[in-house]
Amino acid sequence: MIEAIVFYMFAAVVIASAVMTIASRNPVHSVLWLILAFFNAAGLFLLLGAEFLAFLLIIVYVGAVAVLFLFVVMMLDVDFAELRAGFARYLPFGTLLALVLLAEIFFAIVAWQAGGLVMEQRAAPVDPAVPNIEALGLVLYSRYIFVFLASSIVLLVAMVGAIVLTQRERRDVKPQKVGDQVRRRPEDAVRVVDPGVGKGVEL
Repeated sequence: MIEAIVFYMFAAVVIASAVMTIASRNPVHSVLWLILAFFNAAGLFLLLGAEFLAFLLIIVYVGAVAVLFLFVVMMLDVDFAELRAGFARYLPFGTLLALVLLAEIFFAIVAWQAGGLVMEQRAAPVDPAVPNIEALGLVLYSRYIFVFLASSIVLLVAMVGAIVLTQRERRDVKPQKVGDQVRRRPEDAVRVVDPGVGKGVEL
């Protein structure tokens, strides 16, 4: 009984947050509503026993993606009134796309109620006593270790490439030479000058 109450509570908050994310006129408020929806979706995953997906949703989407959206929206001076000016022009295409998505959801529900597809179970059964995170780690670091390492290398290359692309050589800025600064002696850095009366210091 308590599981059903908690499920409907989380589900109601997720739906309300999703609606407010779209309906809010302030983009900062939209991102905050989106974060609330992510937290409640993580609660639903916990009820399903998928604690790895729940923590992944909080760490990745809330801790990285949503916070990044929030900072970008708050830091950039975006004219949202100008962005909304073309809403009426794209309304027919948006309505058609929404109808297509609703039709896909309807057919998916009908197929699921009809029994769905019977897939051949090729994976080995998992011991119910083993937690989901431990079972996923055992499979990820044993059977799919090379795929996991390959994906990490791809992400590393993408990160290095993004850093290289953002590096720009500016000619109007004097670069810092750390080696010259370390090798500098005190007698070369300090010069004692005793100018005469009425004379300035020559640099």
